[in-house]
This record gives sequence, structure tokens and C-alpha cells, in this order.
Amino acid sequence: MARPQCDPMLTARFTAPAVPKTLVHRPELLRRLTAGVQGPLTLINGPAGSGKTVLTAHWAAAGGRTPRPPLWLTVEPDDAPGVFWAYVLEALHRGGVELPAAVGRPTRAEGVTQSFLVRLAAGLAESESARPVVLVLDQFDTAQPPAMTEGLDFVLRHAAGGLRIVLTSRTDSLLPLHRYRAAGEIAEIRHADLRFTDADAEALLAEHRLDISQDGIRLLVQRTEGWAAGVRLCALAMQRSPDPEAFVRQFAADRTTIADYLLKEVLDAQPPATQDLLLRVSVTDRVHPDLADALTGRDDAARTLAGLARDNAFLEQVDASAWYRLHPLFAEVLRAHLRQRHPGLEQQLHGRAARWLAGTGRLNEAVVQGAAAGDWPFAAGRLVDGLAIGRLFTGLEAEQLNRAFAPLPADAPGAAPALVGAAARLVVQDLPGYEEAVRRADSHLGPGSGAAARFSRAFLGVLAGRATGDPAATERAAADAERLLGELPAPLVAAHPELRALLLAALGAVRLGAGRLDGAQSALTAAVDACAEHATEPGTEPGTQFPLCDALGSLALAELLRGRLRQAAEHARASLVVAERSALPPERRSGTGHLVLAGVAVEQDDLAAARSHLDLATATATAAAGPRPEPAAAVQAAVIGARIAAAEGDGEAALAVLARLRTAGTAPTAGPPSAWAADALAVAESAAHLARGDAEAALRVLDAAPSGRPEHALARARALLAAGRTEPAARELAGLPADGGLAAPVRVGARLLGAEIAAADGRTGEAQRKLAEAVDLARPEDLRRSFAESGPWVRRNLREPSRPAPRHDRPADGPTGPTAPDGLPPVVEALSARETEVLRQAARMLSTEEIAAELYVSANTVKTHLKSIYRKLCVTRRSDAVHRAQGLGLL
Repeated sequence: MARPQCDPMLTARFTAPAVPKTLVHRPELLRRLTAGVQGPLTLINGPAGSGKTVLTAHWAAAGGRTPRPPLWLTVEPDDAPGVFWAYVLEALHRGGVELPAAVGRPTRAEGVTQSFLVRLAAGLAESESARPVVLVLDQFDTAQPPAMTEGLDFVLRHAAGGLRIVLTSRTDSLLPLHRYRAAGEIAEIRHADLRFTDADAEALLAEHRLDISQDGIRLLVQRTEGWAAGVRLCALAMQRSPDPEAFVRQFAADRTTIADYLLKEVLDAQPPATQDLLLRVSVTDRVHPDLADALTGRDDAARTLAGLARDNAFLEQVDASAWYRLHPLFAEVLRAHLRQRHPGLEQQLHGRAARWLAGTGRLNEAVVQGAAAGDWPFAAGRLVDGLAIGRLFTGLEAEQLNRAFAPLPADAPGAAPALVGAAARLVVQDLPGYEEAVRRADSHLGPGSGAAARFSRAFLGVLAGRATGDPAATERAAADAERLLGELPAPLVAAHPELRALLLAALGAVRLGAGRLDGAQSALTAAVDACAEHATEPGTEPGTQFPLCDALGSLALAELLRGRLRQAAEHARASLVVAERSALPPERRSGTGHLVLAGVAVEQDDLAAARSHLDLATATATAAAGPRPEPAAAVQAAVIGARIAAAEGDGEAALAVLARLRTAGTAPTAGPPSAWAADALAVAESAAHLARGDAEAALRVLDAAPSGRPEHALARARALLAAGRTEPAARELAGLPADGGLAAPVRVGARLLGAEIAAADGRTGEAQRKLAEAVDLARPEDLRRSFAESGPWVRRNLREPSRPAPRHDRPADGPTGPTAPDGLPPVVEALSARETEVLRQAARMLSTEEIAAELYVSANTVKTHLKSIYRKLCVTRRSDAVHRAQGLGLL
């Protein structure tokens, strides 16, 4: 059959393209296609190379799971309406669809009559209704004058279900899609649906016999944003690469076949003015129509950008806002083309963009554009004057800002570039580089300098003091920073909560490293409050996630050192939750949360959990930025590691852990260890020597580093007792302060040691009483390790309660006489069977909740039984009740 102007029909247009051999099967999309053709219209919409035609051809090749095989017609750009309808009729004829002769055929290329469309619709409606015609119109966007789309809409609506259309298109059709959507008569597969997932990319690479790591696959999908053609072109290039894995990490879009594809299929298809706009706006990550006008010098950007987004020209609207973004690969190709076509223009465009963005209050974007323009005074000045220097250390923009300032010359003139250069060096813990940059900044700063610049200098001093472990310098800088914050406009300070949070977290960490627990807790609590002050949920304010995670971890460590295990664990878990919820990158995470949980697990004698958390803490610290962990964390990690090794019976390994820390502590950036740190290590080393059975070595370590800390006195008393020197051990214990000034583990350890000394002197009653007190003190924090470390006497007496009094000394319902065997008032009433069981569980050091779980009753029921037990035994505490019941033979 000939076309209306007598040209022959092109058979290729009626044949679906061959399915690629390296086909990625996408069963979910195929199912959606099959479901879609149950209605009149299915639209597959996406940019060039998104896989629209491949998907549809694959579906058609499988028969489409329709009553009759789908028919195919590729639409050409030069199809006039009459030609288009002639091809539609030929497609129907070749597919075996018999239409009444009255339908006729188009006689003119320019168009068809309404009568023809009516007859065609009626003919389709009268065809076999059980076998509707499914017609694929591929590349429908290439030629769709209004007359054509109006005619197609008319036939589709009046064919009474006899025609189903599948359109593939880069743009939204001129068909009245809103009507079909309102009637529920359209199925749509959009660009977001067509994007390759990691699994799709992995399947494609496997088809190309490429073995790429999961990280490499994720990076490839991220770079291409799942663009099917981009992934395929990369796969072909990787086949030719000697190192496919390296190709993924290093490939530049402008040097691959991707560039040729995008330039030909996308850029060259646009009018010259649109090409110029695309080249100019490629210098920004996001573009607003007004910004585009500023870059082009014209006023047509709003209309042009909207048209490009509608046409899927690798530009999309950002969240239904007035802003747009280019596909990253397309932007990369455009920038390379811009440099080639207009040398030197790119830097000018960055400068224009920087000033437009600054004028609209978009500080970060303005700074990045200014840095890209090489205008360092502008870029650094905006960062410093905008009080945003803290964003180099925290927040979603930190990596982008640091990357932007990486090319900053060391000799860039002015205080602001020097301050930003110093900050950039401090971010990577390059302390010599920081010192050099800050000296240059100091040469420009003076009393007449702006408050923002002077604050930035003090702010960096606090962070540098933390990095060097210098408490005095940190305190001075923190005082200056706090004073200067008061000189700055309150709204500007309120807009940057990360500054005070970073300052307080750093100050608290330095105090913690110096062993000043009260001061550390005060600063760290204030840091947590600063993070939460401007957010409905702690840490949700942009930029505060890292200091919040950091401060919570340090606060947890402070509580651990105080022996408050439950509070320590609570803060540690909160720190880990913030890190996970805010998706902090590995280099911004602290291992302190896991370290504290390891310390808690050691105190509670859960060595498996302690080892697991310590390994996680070590792994996190290794991945974090900076050459070494915080001093307090490093010391505590060594102490915990040594305690675990000693608990496992390997004293040599415990000593080796401590020796490694001392070797690492000689690094040039490490300050001298604080008195607290030195004593904590000495106490841990003495415990390791005791685990080896060398009490004299344990004493030598402690005596070589005298300290007034209660932990030191307790360790010395333990070593003296292990050496057989009971009286000096007792004197050492007697010198400890009252309970109120001691951490719970020290109080428990002192009671246990006192019990052992009393037992050695034959004071059995006092020994049992002290042991019961230790149990009572240990219960709130679930302290167990102290008992395991306190020697065989304690363990034996915990396993073997004191011998009960002879049964014939008392009747079944209680002891007789005015007093009981322990000299206390007699039992006023016999314990019930349930009360006896509760007391037996209490003797096992179980908490109220644990007893309730054991006996399948509520915690309130247990409390009621305990009150009755106290009344009957004439005592007021659980430990006294257990001790008395044991003395009376009730347990």
C-alpha cells in the first residue's frame, strides 16, 4: 500500500526493535504494562536512553499477554496527520484487524476529515470486542501536531474498548491526560520507574561479564542516577578498560561515549538560544529562572526551563519548586563543552552566580560559586562574615564546602582566607598547617577587626585546643568565643546553633580528658541542650547532628567514669541513635558510644558483649577523621581492653594492651597525659599484674605514680592484701572518703575488700554484713565484675551462704525467746511460701523486675511481698533481709 503522496510504506516501522542480547529483565514493569493495556491508554514517559522502547519491545515480543499480539508503529518526525493515519490503518491491516470497507483511507497527507475518524472509531468498536486491538505508538513525541493528537483522542474515546494505545514518549503527549487520569483510564510508567536499581545494574554488568563490587555498582548507579543508557554505555567502556573497577571510580562523562550521546541526542536537538542557556546554567547545581536570566542576559529562562523539564531533556524541577537541576552527567558534559566553545567564560559565570545567590541569602551556594570563580576574598569573606565557619566542621554541606576551599592558595591575601585556610587544615587534623595559617590570620586581625572574624579565630582556637589536648588554651579560647558571641547580632547567632554546640562539645571533651568530670558534664549537657534548643527533636537542626552525637558520647563516658552505668548506657545509645538517624558518614562518627557500652558490659561481667562493643568502637575510631582518638576515650579503651584480657586469664595480653597505648601516646600531636589518665593506666596495669599473680609488681606500678584518687587507694589496698599485708591494706581502705564521694564500683570494691579483710581477722559477722552491703550497693547498677575480681573468698561466700542455725533452736513458726540468734528482735510472723521464694530470688541479686519475671507476677506484687518480708524480719533493706534470713536458716 502507498502513502497518500504515493510513497511506499516502510515495513521497518511496523516491526518492534530487536530486544538487546544484554537485556535486563524487569518483571514488575512488564506486569504494569500488561495491566495497563486493560484500559484505553498506557503512557511510558522518560528521557532519551531511559529504556522506554526496550521495555515495550520486550513486552511486545512476549506477546504482551493480550488476546491478540500487540501491533507496532514507530512514529516519524515528518509524519503529517494524513500520513500518520495511513500508517495506523496499515498497522491494523498487517495485524489481521478487519475493518469495514466504509472506513476508507486518507486521501491527503495534510490531514483527514472528521468523517474518516468517526468511521474508523465505529469500525474498531464493531470489531471483535473480546479481542481489542493493542497498538504501540513508539516515539510519539517526535510528531504530534494538535490535529493528530486530537484525532487520536477522538478515536480512542469512541472505539468503545476496541482500541488500546501504548505511547512511548520523551514528553507528555498533547492528549488531554488530565481527563484520562480523572476517569482512571490511564496507566503511566515514568522516568522514576524506568531508572535502574542497583540490582538492575548488577544484572546488566553480569551480562557484559563484568565482576564489579557492590560499592562499585552503587557508585555507578549514583553517578548515572539509574539512567539506563548511561549504565549501558559505561558497561561497554568498562569492557575495554584494563581495570573496570577503577573506571567506575574515575570515569568522567565528558571523556566517554556518554558525551557523544548526550550532545547529539539532547543538546543538538535544541534551538541555539536553548543550547546557550543550557551551557551557561551548567555551572550551578541548581538553577532558578531568575538566576538563569542573570547568566544569559536574557529574560526567557522561565519558559525555556519549563519546556525542557516537560520534554525530559535531562532537566527536572526540584520538588515542585521554582528551581531546576540538570542530570549530573549531562551537566558534566555541558561544562566540558562550555570550556571548549567559550574558553574563560566558565569562571565569569561562577562569579555572576555567586553574587546572585548571595543577594538572595543562599550563603552556602554563594560561597561554593565564589570559590569556583577563584574569588577567595569574596568566598571566604562570606563564610566568615556570615558566621558560617562552623559549617566546615559539621552539617550536610561540610564535605562540599571543604572540597570548594581545597584549592585555596596559602598566600591568599586577607584575614578571612587565612581563617578559612586554617579551618580547612584543622578539619583534616593537619596541626602544623593550621598553625601556619592561623599565624597569617593573626597578622591581619586586631582590635578593630569585625566581631565575626575575631569570633572565628577564637572558635578555631577551641577546636585546636581539643586537637592538641591543651586544657588551658581551650578554656581561654572558649571564654573569648563566648564573649564575642555576645557582641554579634542575636538573630545571626541564633541562625547558627552548630557554633555553640561545637564549642561546648569541644570544651567538655577537653575537660573530660583532664579528669575534670564536673566541668565536663556541665559543658556537655549544655552542648546537648544547644542542639535541641532550635529543633523539635534533638539533632534535627541541620548542622547539629555531629556535635550532638559527639557530646552525648562524651557525656556517656563521663557517667561511666562516675560509675553511673545506667545513665552512661542511656547516653551512649542515644549517641548511636543520632548517628544512625542522621546518617552521619563514617568519618564523622565517634566510637565513644560503643566504647561506653563496652565499659558498662565489663562492669556487669558480660565479657562477650564487652568485646563486641570494643571491636565496634575500634573500627569506628579507625574510620573517623583524625590521626588519633580523644585522650579520655583512648585511655578508657586501653583500660577496658586490659580488663577483658585479664578477666579471660591472660595477664600478659592485658599488659600488652596498655603498652600499645603508651607507644601510641608518643605521637607528636599528643599532649602530655593528664594526672587522671596516668593514674587510670597505673590502676589498670596493677590489676593486670595481679591477674598474673605478681602482687609486688602491682604495688611498684602504683607506688611509682602516687595519686589521691579513690580508685588508686582501692587498687593499692587490693595489691597489699594480695601480698599478704592485711593491716596496711585495712589502713588504705580506712583512708577512703565517705560513700557520697565515691563512684559505685569503688564503693562496692571497698566493701568487698573490707569483707575479705574482716574474714581474714575472724570477724565473720562483719564480713557477712559487708558482703551483703556490697550486694545491695551493686544491685542498682547491676555491678558484677567487682565480685569476680575480688578473689576466691568473695566468690566462695556468694556461692555458699552462711550455715543456717540448727532447726531445733526454733519452732516451725519462728524463733522463740526475746531475741533471734543474730541478736535482733524476733521474727514477728512466719514468712509465707511466696515470700520465701521472693527472698530466695533476692538473694541471687536479681532486681525487682527480674524477680517478677522469674515468678510470673507483677513488679508491684514483688514490692508488696518485700515490704511484708521487711516487717516480719524487722529490717529496712533488702540486703539486711537476705542476711538475716540466712542467719535464721530461712533460706
